[in-house]
Amino acid sequence: MAPGTFGSVLGLLWFGVLLSSGQVWSLVSGTAMGLGISVWLCGAAEKALGKKDPSSVILDEITAMPVCFVSWVALYFLRNGTLPSPHYFVSKRNWFLTLGVLAAFRLFDIWKPWPVRQSQAWPGGWGITIDDFLAALYVAALVLLIQIWRT
Repeated sequence: MAPGTFGSVLGLLWFGVLLSSGQVWSLVSGTAMGLGISVWLCGAAEKALGKKDPSSVILDEITAMPVCFVSWVALYFLRNGTLPSPHYFVSKRNWFLTLGVLAAFRLFDIWKPWPVRQSQAWPGGWGITIDDFLAALYVAALVLLIQIWRT
């Protein structure tokens, strides 16, 4: 039931794990490696299950979720010279926006505006993962606009 939403919630946890090191390189490399592993494993799962982009495969949502926060994290880093802690995103001031990021990701992942839908035609794990990555970039742009407006 709602595997994409479940995967997105797990993606929030993955984002928290990546942030917990406090190191930019860890966040960036962990996100990039996660996406790369998603391409490989989702492609293998698609072959094993014999179904194009099976809904039971949620690694693509998990690994794309940190991308949704890239603009927020970048703005925080530029202002403070350090990464925010995972707690920052669930603090009294920010939990609602974090929930909004999750909802926006689900919306863009379901709605699939151009070129998200078209990217699903890519072969294997690329098509499975890239649409979530692109949806996350839409969310990151939206978050950037909201963060600029909030300040």
